[in-house]
Amino acid sequence: MADQVKKYPFQQKIVTLGGGTGHFSLLRGLVELNQPDFISAVVGTWDSGGSSGRLRTELGILPPGDIRQCLLALMEDPKQRQIAQKLFDDRLEEVAGPLKGHSLGNLIAARLEHIYKGADRGTEAERLLFRIRARVLPVSLTDLNLIAKLEGGEEIEGETNIDLRAASKTYDPKHKIMRIYFDTNADPNPEVIKAINEADKIIFSAGDLYTSVLPHLLVNGVKEAIMAAKGKVIMILNLMTKKGETDSYKASDYFGTFLSYLEDKNRINYIIANTNGLDPEILKIYEKEGQEPVKVDEQNCLSLSPDTQIIKSKLAIYYIREHLLRHDPQILASTILELN
Repeated sequence: MADQVKKYPFQQKIVTLGGGTGHFSLLRGLVELNQPDFISAVVGTWDSGGSSGRLRTELGILPPGDIRQCLLALMEDPKQRQIAQKLFDDRLEEVAGPLKGHSLGNLIAARLEHIYKGADRGTEAERLLFRIRARVLPVSLTDLNLIAKLEGGEEIEGETNIDLRAASKTYDPKHKIMRIYFDTNADPNPEVIKAINEADKIIFSAGDLYTSVLPHLLVNGVKEAIMAAKGKVIMILNLMTKKGETDSYKASDYFGTFLSYLEDKNRINYIIANTNGLDPEILKIYEKEGQEPVKVDEQNCLSLSPDTQIIKSKLAIYYIREHLLRHDPQILASTILELN
């Protein structure tokens, strides 16, 4: 097969941590340029909404949504990925009964977890089933519930409730998120710790800061493994702020928050930031949704960690049909892989 003889320009041992479309874009680029067998995508297990949340409640499984998206991103054959995406995203709308509205991809993951008695073994079976060479690793095998504490003392329970809090009638932007934590002890997946220890590069994807990215550092042993590892640590800066989580955040706000959870101001080696000038008409649409471009206040970032290098590149791409502003997968991946 062609993918077996393809020569990849990079053969680096890569670990990525994140969630959502930011993680998807990163993995899509990496799998095109780096030997797929050397890529390990670490995903969260605290999603509480949609089909994933329902399956979690009804079947007692770990939420499979982010796992599904990572598996799709890491499929090397575009035709395979296109067919699999239609299959995974099918919501069984014409089906009556309890299955209606569930993602078929989530149901496949749920059955494999049941058959192989564990989210890690089920995910590995799904990877082999679809002939995906890169690995997808749940960061924890513990059933986790994410909680956010706001200024003023209010607590919001559940990843989805935190994610959508800006839509609440009682939303007050002055009540910023002060900290996040889990309601139980979060045991790590041993394979994640091993992958981090062996990695050349450890990459935190763009994504919702408090609900997709930072929670990885709350899992026992993950932060410690990152601090002890020899690999370079890379943080990808978001393109836009998010209402309810990172209102008015500049690069230094993201970076400072990240450092406070990592508890080591010297451990992040690189920040990847966008320099694209964005179309004013596109920005107007985002402004209506309470979002704005993340400003790169370089001097403030360097005052937090003088040894961190800020790598700036034209990374943003706008998908007109979906009205989505995202990182260009290939430019992002090549920017990261070319770092020493």
